Amino acid sequence: MSNERVVVDPITRIEGHLRIEAQMNGDKIESAYSSGTMVRGIEVILQGRDPRDAWAFAQRICGVCTLVHGLASIRSVENALNYTIPKNAELIRNLMNGAQYIHDHVMHFYHLHALDWVDVVSALSADPKATSELAQSLSNYPKSSPGYFSDMKKKLKEFVEAGQLGIFAKAYWGHPAYKLPPEANLMAVAHYLEALSWQRDVAKLHAIFGGKNPHPNFLVGGVASPIDLNSDSAINSKRLSQVQEIINQMRTFVDQVYIPDLLAIAGFYKDWGSRGEGLGNFLTYGDFPTAGKGMGDPSSYLVPGGAILNRDLTTIHEVDMNDPSQIQEFVSHSWYDYNGGKDQGLHPYDGETQLNYTGPKPPYQHLDVDQSYSWLKSPRWKGHAMEVGPLSRVLMLYASGNEQAKELVNLTLNTLDVPVTALFSTLGRTAARGLETKIFCDTMQGWYDDLITNIKAGDTRTFNEVLWEPSTWPKQARGVGYMEAPRGALAHWIVIENQKIQNYQAVVPSTWNAGPRDQNGQAGAYEAALEDNHTLHDPEQPVEILRTIHSFDPCIACAVHLTDPDGEEITSVKVR
Repeated sequence: MSNERVVVDPITRIEGHLRIEAQMNGDKIESAYSSGTMVRGIEVILQGRDPRDAWAFAQRICGVCTLVHGLASIRSVENALNYTIPKNAELIRNLMNGAQYIHDHVMHFYHLHALDWVDVVSALSADPKATSELAQSLSNYPKSSPGYFSDMKKKLKEFVEAGQLGIFAKAYWGHPAYKLPPEANLMAVAHYLEALSWQRDVAKLHAIFGGKNPHPNFLVGGVASPIDLNSDSAINSKRLSQVQEIINQMRTFVDQVYIPDLLAIAGFYKDWGSRGEGLGNFLTYGDFPTAGKGMGDPSSYLVPGGAILNRDLTTIHEVDMNDPSQIQEFVSHSWYDYNGGKDQGLHPYDGETQLNYTGPKPPYQHLDVDQSYSWLKSPRWKGHAMEVGPLSRVLMLYASGNEQAKELVNLTLNTLDVPVTALFSTLGRTAARGLETKIFCDTMQGWYDDLITNIKAGDTRTFNEVLWEPSTWPKQARGVGYMEAPRGALAHWIVIENQKIQNYQAVVPSTWNAGPRDQNGQAGAYEAALEDNHTLHDPEQPVEILRTIHSFDPCIACAVHLTDPDGEEITSVKVR
């Protein structure tokens, strides 16, 4: 394995297409390269359109992150035109986004990430009675009887014997890196299947407030869900009761299944508390306003915005997304051009989306990492590569003194008996996702209670009509709609001229994390994380690469969105 280049393409169990190449030095990863290998068309498509319609197009950046792109888009227009929204709209948006977090994080843990740690085939040798005892020692979840796990084992056995692993495909069963005993594997597989049913029910919250899921409806100036307790076609008492039931379902599963499973599995993989950090720089934009002013009062955000550099939790740097010297995107190693040259950085207000693919045609052996090698750009904050996502948010909450975050982090470190440095790792990143899920589950109830209180007091407004007429808009305007999406800091920048979109740029979490090296050779978050204390047991089964990359919850579809310079079709796929 001395100087071998290990290639994983595609990285599976993610949204979109990602290629990872790891240059080995013996069994250790010496350098790593992240390449987004898929292209789409959104940003250029938006030019010339009515800003109020942008959200419906922007949602199509991704098939998973539909809600967050719609919300970031309408916030960009509201910021540009100085719109305000009613208190009820703020609460409903928080409820919808909070539900997105909880749904996404549970799905990620069980269906996208668990198979990196859980050996499904090993579960066939589990004792259902011992599995029941293990589950009951972790929580009081009612579905923990020996009979329940016996039925699950029988179902799994039928899958395996029929050669129908299907949903459990693309994993390296029997790999020595798997450490869970058979009973823990069977428990995790049972909860994997349980989560499939659970997610179907919790997704209904988006349909209640947004009409459908995915791609729920939004509205510049509020939300598209009128409140009338006596109407069958509005948010009425029955639908509000359904929302409460969904919040209860979320909290039960998170408290009694997700968090206990997370801590139990993490206990077998404490060594991953010293691998996979890389950058040590963390960025949040801030989100979940609670002052009834929309995004206009950052001091009210549940998640504060800011930057942490070099693990220094004593200093939070202020982030200004309108400052052209702070956030810039580089394309030195991307398949794009800028009019001023590939080595300059552009703030998103001045961003360009110009395709210039000069790389090899697939199939090819290796990326040309000295040149361009990705469809992702390289965002930087004041020149620093930054990590975004659940770990960044939990660290920001911890550093800013959030009491629940401090309690959960300290409890987790004590339960696992690991040092505080374990936060900065693949293990820490995975644990942080679960901890913030617990925070959002608990906070959802407060938002719901506030909404009910407003309605009972006679306030049913969900939309501000005052500035809806385009004739009142300034001739030129620009704004940024930012938020904390489940995968990290997300922002859409819009430039409006003569009531139409003149420029539109989205910088998404997976662009921050998965982007290639910049003009100074500075690695992105994925690349740096893989270069941080990673050895491979078997280059033919690089489960170690999957563990760290999946800990970020990649969404490459979000990160690559373009057309060619003339807005023309790039590829045509015909179904015969």
